[in-house]
Amino acid sequence: MKPTLVKTIIGLVLGASFALGLAGCNTIAGIGKDVERAGEVVQDAAKKR
Repeated sequence: MKPTLVKTIIGLVLGASFALGLAGCNTIAGIGKDVERAGEVVQDAAKKR
């Protein structure tokens, strides 16, 4: 495959993933809650060690 085709495919996959992620959150507040929850999970895992 040509390098430009690979870059295009990677860009499309990343763009689609980003769009689906935002659609799942619906709002900026939803994104904030998702990030906050992910942080809490990491903190809980760190405390267990």
